[in-house]
Amino acid sequence: MEQRVVKMYSDYKSPYAYLAFDPAFALEERYAIKIRWIPFQLRIKGKGERSQYSEYKARYSYLDARRWARPRDLVIRGPLKIYDTTPALIGGLFAERHGRLMEYSRQAFERFFRREFEADQADAVAALIGRIGLPAEEYREYLAGAGARDYERAQQEAALDNVFGVPLFIFEREPFWGHDRLAVLEDRMTGMGLRKAAPAA
Repeated sequence: MEQRVVKMYSDYKSPYAYLAFDPAFALEERYAIKIRWIPFQLRIKGKGERSQYSEYKARYSYLDARRWARPRDLVIRGPLKIYDTTPALIGGLFAERHGRLMEYSRQAFERFFRREFEADQADAVAALIGRIGLPAEEYREYLAGAGARDYERAQQEAALDNVFGVPLFIFEREPFWGHDRLAVLEDRMTGMGLRKAAPAA
């Protein structure tokens, strides 16, 4: 069976991207697909820059995310400032190069939403890179050079895909926005005959 690619645009400051991360990669076990993780910088306005209605929506979004997180024993605490997560996202690209995207991302998400990880600080990202056994100095070199270029290419690809938020999945040029659209994506893949046969008992 031919393996198809599902793009997943993600940002470490999004609680919904956190909720989607593991379930999205779990789809590879059930379908003939490959998840392609792509960093996307989610642009968020700070307090005083958004309307009162947007403030209501932001508070509700975290309330709702915690509802989904609670049965999975995930902690989601709202950040105390607006983050430019470029250093952490480039850290994801670096970890992916070394075959450690899953481990890095799980720790980045968990620590960020416990308010234990400053995703906008290169030193904090380097420390996390070192914690999972990768060379921190090599990350710093990547951040200043090839990583910045790889990250910019990802943002350009996102623009071509009309990405406006995360998590956003692109499958066969069709967008699926939100962790709660994974079931719809599964239905789409099932309808295309991509579900893997169950292993023999």
